[in-house]
Amino acid sequence: MNFQLILAVVLLSIAHQTHQQCFPPYSLGQPSQSGRVDLYSGQQEFSLGLLNAINRFMPKENLFFSPYSTYHALLIAYFMAGGQTEGYLKKVLRLDQNQNKSDIYAAYKLDKFLTQLSAKTAPYEFTSANKIYVSDDVPVRDCVVNDFEQELEKYPFKKDPEASRVSINTWVENTTHHMIKDLLPPGSIDPTTTLVLVNAAYFKGIWENKFNPNLTKPEIFYVSPTKQIMVDMMHVEGTFRHEISESLGAHILELPYKGDNISMYILLPPFSNTEDSIETTLKNLNLDSFRRIVDGGSLVSRTVQVALPKFALETTIELVPVLEDMGVGDLFEEQANLSDVLEGKAYLGAALHKAKIQVNEEGTKAAAATILFSFRSSRPAEPAQFICNHPFIYFLYNKVENSILFAGVFRRPH
Repeated sequence: MNFQLILAVVLLSIAHQTHQQCFPPYSLGQPSQSGRVDLYSGQQEFSLGLLNAINRFMPKENLFFSPYSTYHALLIAYFMAGGQTEGYLKKVLRLDQNQNKSDIYAAYKLDKFLTQLSAKTAPYEFTSANKIYVSDDVPVRDCVVNDFEQELEKYPFKKDPEASRVSINTWVENTTHHMIKDLLPPGSIDPTTTLVLVNAAYFKGIWENKFNPNLTKPEIFYVSPTKQIMVDMMHVEGTFRHEISESLGAHILELPYKGDNISMYILLPPFSNTEDSIETTLKNLNLDSFRRIVDGGSLVSRTVQVALPKFALETTIELVPVLEDMGVGDLFEEQANLSDVLEGKAYLGAALHKAKIQVNEEGTKAAAATILFSFRSSRPAEPAQFICNHPFIYFLYNKVENSILFAGVFRRPH
């Protein structure tokens, strides 16, 4: 389908009820046709910043999270925000400062439409969904029903907080194909809760070059110079895009999933006598060096023997200190301005992120959910070998949207 045609169809349906909308597309001029590209222009930088911030708070742990999910939860908060709260969010999300909120909203709707459209024919599964749960005693502007028809739901937080919590958890579990369960712990929703923002993301992909299960066998994983753990190591030999990056101090490998739109990129620092090789690579990983990897300019196709641990991880991250470290300002304080959509007083008091990944010979399944809610109350590898038998960094990257879906640091098998 022609890109301009899709854009016209989406914006036509948006413009049809302009007078009832919070973000009328034509109030400040014609929406930018590059809006969807601009929407993700800062997502890579946001994602790398989030990875480094989480690593600072959890420096010795296995990490796995979805920058994509976190980005979208904050994007919904941005649409609801006004004043300096809006300014903080626009800056931390690296949104184009020259774009108005109406253009960014139009880009969000277009991206949502195209993601749902591509999901019907893609050889992998990727879904992302947002929800805005508002207490049924908080007044909401009439235009929200049109602008966020699928996202908005009224919940009886004051009368029945526990049933509301269970219902939200059920939606997250269903959206992530039962991978993310019990996102909201007991007691996290109480009668003073006014607002809950949730994004849930799910990915399931099959390797373009599958690992042979018959070659999987227990091998040593070097957690540190003094600690070793046995892990089931998968093996495959094939043509992969590969690089030895002196600037990052790491070997780099692209493992594509069927369809070649989404790939896992692995950054493997050399195994050394110290435990800071991961930190060194993360320190050197900036927007320019990341784009050189994913844009394809630096990786070379060659025959590579790959060894990768078979693993499953689940992580839960308390995001408030992480996001405050990144500069979200007053978002989680009572004086936050979220009045652009809500007529009543509401603020966000907490943020949780839970993510899960399963990597095996067939491919990868991953899911994540981000929730913002209110309450008061080496041996060096040879060029033809890529042996992941010590800590490494990895990304699941969408090459069509130029967005980082998931990211992690694998430091040790369980």
